[in-house]
Amino acid sequence: MRISVVGSGYVGLVAGACFAELGHEVIVVDNDSRKLKALERGEIPIHERFLPELMARHHRRRVKFSGDLTDAVRASSAIFIAVGTPPTEQGEVDLSYVESVAREIASAITSYKVVVEKSTVPVYTSNWIRTVMLRNGASRDLFDVASNPEFLREGTAVTDFLYPDRIVLGADSPRCVSLLREVYQQLENGTYYREQFAIPGPDNASTPPPVIVTTTQSAELIKHASNAFLAMKISFVNAVASISEAVGADVQQVCQGMGSDSRIGSRFLNPSIGYGGSCFPKDLMAFRAVARECAYDFRLLDEVIRINEDQRKRFLQKVRSALWTLKGKRLGVLGLAFKGGTDDIRESPAVLTVQALLKEGCTISAYDPAAMNRAREVLGSSIEFAPDAYQAAKQADALLILTEWQEFATLALPRLHSLLKYPIVVDGRNLYDPLIMVEHGFTYYSIGRQAVAPESYAAGVAARGSRQTSI
Repeated sequence: MRISVVGSGYVGLVAGACFAELGHEVIVVDNDSRKLKALERGEIPIHERFLPELMARHHRRRVKFSGDLTDAVRASSAIFIAVGTPPTEQGEVDLSYVESVAREIASAITSYKVVVEKSTVPVYTSNWIRTVMLRNGASRDLFDVASNPEFLREGTAVTDFLYPDRIVLGADSPRCVSLLREVYQQLENGTYYREQFAIPGPDNASTPPPVIVTTTQSAELIKHASNAFLAMKISFVNAVASISEAVGADVQQVCQGMGSDSRIGSRFLNPSIGYGGSCFPKDLMAFRAVARECAYDFRLLDEVIRINEDQRKRFLQKVRSALWTLKGKRLGVLGLAFKGGTDDIRESPAVLTVQALLKEGCTISAYDPAAMNRAREVLGSSIEFAPDAYQAAKQADALLILTEWQEFATLALPRLHSLLKYPIVVDGRNLYDPLIMVEHGFTYYSIGRQAVAPESYAAGVAARGSRQTSI
């Protein structure tokens, strides 16, 4: 099938490459000529595992790039809209880019097409796309509008696309459903997974994935409700972490006990400095705005957002607890991306924490395996950018771990200890075992667990030895 994907951001570029991997001929359309030239040269503007391999495999074969939406529409059976939907100041979704694309598609249609929402949009957006297209001259019998929400996690977007938990097809006509099933046929019937050069899937992948056919409104709501629920799990476990600290419990043990319940599950039960990125913050505000329009006071979403914002403040307080005063302190920072596996710093709790520390008068040396260039665009010369984790830690009063990159969980602790001015680690991602850290001479703070220090650990060991001797 010939497919157009409008927008070459995270969603559009990954979708285009993966559609090509499934055997389709894909035109990725964008109005940014500079970006198009870079893509034509084979440059990949985002850090995403397996995306370079797919682009090398299909670039100029099954994937082409164009700035001409009219030609792309006329050459395609399905047009996926994957343009940006940024939040407004009121927390609603700015749909002006979606509307602009719908107008252009309407003026280009000469035969039947399916226009598919791939961007995350509020419920009823499909109705508005249909209305805009009709107002701009498209014949009612020449198009259908569908919703096919993406459930891609940055860092694992390619495998999330090819090995999805489910494929949601929101469509209101049998003809539209049939065409969308053809798009995903290789996943639905499992033939892709038997191909010799298929992208390897995660260990727990269930193939083939279920295909859920719904109305367009249900599909639109599934996306927002899913993201809101996942954000709620993160905020919930962070609230539990605060209680765990207060009562002397270990939140990791609490999460293990909770996650073993099949009704709850262990995913997203990871205490941290909070969620961020381009999806959760924006989608929660948009879902809250939709609820307001429906005259429903969704106060649970308000609390999810409040807990997430409060989590960063609590982390800053941990840093103060470790160092007493912050003004004039030199801090090493590991991680600037909002999560491991990506270079995205949008709404990154790591960057927001760095900015708060700068206001407190700290000097910061930071390192991130992928997000340094993007962070420079935001932070400029306000911080030092270190070439690796160890240089970030050199002569620092404390080391802060803000992003859960795997390489940060496997640092050589003796070397790290020798580089720090004071052996203090404040871990916002719980990458280390407190017992191991204290045995290596660190004062260690984490989320939802008691702070440990060598002197208190030695006293505890001595006390236990004394009791055993007396017995």
